[in-house]
Amino acid sequence: MFTRDLIQQLKQWRDNPRRKPLVLRGARQVGKTTLVKEFGKEFDSFIALNLERDDAELFRRYNNVNDIWQFLCFKNHIVQDKSKRVLLFIDEIQEEPNAVAMLRYFYEDLPWVYVIAAGSRLQSLMKQQVSFPVGRVEYLTLRPCSFVEYINAKEGEQWADMLRNVAVPEYMHEEMISAFNTYALVGGMPEAVDEYLEHHDLERLSPIYSSLIRGYNEDAEKFAKNPEQVRILRHILGAAWLSAAETITFAGFGNSGFTSTQIHNGMDLLERAYLLSLDYPITTTSAPALPATRRSPKLIMVDTGLTNFMAGIQLEYLQNKNLLDTWRGRSAEHIVAQELRVVLDRHYREHQYFWIRDKKGSSAELDFVWQEGTDIIPIEVKSGTNAHLRSLHTFVNSSDRSVVAIRIWNGSLAVQDIETPMPEKRAFRLINVPFYYAGQLDKVIAKYGSI
Repeated sequence: MFTRDLIQQLKQWRDNPRRKPLVLRGARQVGKTTLVKEFGKEFDSFIALNLERDDAELFRRYNNVNDIWQFLCFKNHIVQDKSKRVLLFIDEIQEEPNAVAMLRYFYEDLPWVYVIAAGSRLQSLMKQQVSFPVGRVEYLTLRPCSFVEYINAKEGEQWADMLRNVAVPEYMHEEMISAFNTYALVGGMPEAVDEYLEHHDLERLSPIYSSLIRGYNEDAEKFAKNPEQVRILRHILGAAWLSAAETITFAGFGNSGFTSTQIHNGMDLLERAYLLSLDYPITTTSAPALPATRRSPKLIMVDTGLTNFMAGIQLEYLQNKNLLDTWRGRSAEHIVAQELRVVLDRHYREHQYFWIRDKKGSSAELDFVWQEGTDIIPIEVKSGTNAHLRSLHTFVNSSDRSVVAIRIWNGSLAVQDIETPMPEKRAFRLINVPFYYAGQLDKVIAKYGSI
């Protein structure tokens, strides 16, 4: 197993005397169980339960956490001693609502026990009128491997620190871009990353991708309330990969006969399972960034490697040196969206947005936005000259304040203080950011964003 950055946040949770039971969220097969088991090695004792198996019966048999704890200690030959650190891991907790309800009592009655719960369908519990005890648990989200995790596993800590410190020297630029392009092809699913780093053979990844997709489709029966919803979810999971990084409409999605409501409800369930996200536009140039939920959202899938496989564009990656030339630029936008998710998680933000101009007949659109204090920072994934950044110029000219903008591209890191074309001729700061810094965008802004 390679190192996941979330291990640091797990350690911070462990060392916090006011910690609460931790709920670890994320899609199936992103490495939640592996991460917690690795983390469990740092404790005096580690107890793992899987509620997809017989362990669920424990929470049906007992309705008192003290009884459950006594039983677990006895079964695992653990002498109860509050000076010893014991981690209890409850995997696939969504399979037993009683276990979810009991998390609050672990917090109230057994605060010295370290408890982590995980599952791939946790959010879908809300549809079953089962919710996590408010104020009695805290949350972390595990995503597919980020580029910095990939490069750490491939090249070592020194390369990863260059990224984390926004300190890649110019002579390393081409090497880092090349590594990012490979990462964008492979994606971040841990099993695929492990396999590629060991054998460097892309053909060996196809069975892994196929197995993951098959598992997600089989999960549709668990997500769904009825046979009709199974059909809807299976359709979405078959068609959505081809619409990745595109603005979509719900009605008839994927050339189906399903209604807008049916598709929207199905995508909502899959979004709760972290298999996709619906990113809505904002129409303002100043904070707060409020989504225009009546507008069409952009569809982002769980992982770019899986998307490449399902869309059949892996050969196109190998033929193009420039990521922006692959799949009409959608590949570049999708992998940036995947990297920005990690940045959002660091700041405890749930939603990612893009920008459109709120004017009839206008086609101005920007790929992403980032709210920094009271400012909205527009983000464009694009190469070419400054004169071709028309949507970015439209944003700057529409703003009533000084603008810092981001262009993510294949070029080197560079900061420019420039102007929009005549006749408006508004000054703004443009930070040109190499693809490999997308997952460090908050640090780039902190370092270069002050005007």
